[in-house]
Amino acid sequence: MHATLEATDRPFPETLRTDRLLLEQACRQNVSAFEFYRIRASDDGIDEVAEYLPWEPDDSPRETADRLDRFGREWKNGTVARYFVRPRADEPDAGTLAGVAKLEVDRVRETGSLGIWLRKRFWGRGYAGERAGALLEMAFDRLDLEIVEVVHQNGNDRSRRAIERYVESYGGEYQGRLRNWRTDGDDVVDAHRYTITAAEYDDAVDGQ
Repeated sequence: MHATLEATDRPFPETLRTDRLLLEQACRQNVSAFEFYRIRASDDGIDEVAEYLPWEPDDSPRETADRLDRFGREWKNGTVARYFVRPRADEPDAGTLAGVAKLEVDRVRETGSLGIWLRKRFWGRGYAGERAGALLEMAFDRLDLEIVEVVHQNGNDRSRRAIERYVESYGGEYQGRLRNWRTDGDDVVDAHRYTITAAEYDDAVDGQ
């Protein structure tokens, strides 16, 4: 599966299309702050969605609006590409905002970092792996990065299973456990890191 990347001179394409998904720039032009607030604050299952993520449900529409503004700044300076994930026409819930995917870019290390969260109703559809394929293609073929990493918090078995599937399919490896990786409220938590190199990606794609 290859993503369709919009032709542009900007660091990140504003849209990506896969077989089942439309990924569009996460910005105010593509969602209202109130709609995004409603999803992040009170969507069905949002506490489960956020359980292993480094954020909590938003407290106010103003907080959500500020977040969207930050998304725009990070996009413009080329450090983080965030996309709204929407199912395409033939999918159930076509056009609905399903979640947010991101690729952080560290030019010092020539490394990209993948992340995603999906609303609970969209779990189990394989969207995480499909989104990963699109962002890996962008990272290696467009941005010419050397490595893409993905990290999940210890105990997040749902993410672990999804990550293991797509990392293996693109020739990547499990790198190990990261002790005291970040804080989570009053706790300090471990995480697990996986990587895919540009060479591993190329070999995997050539073999498909």
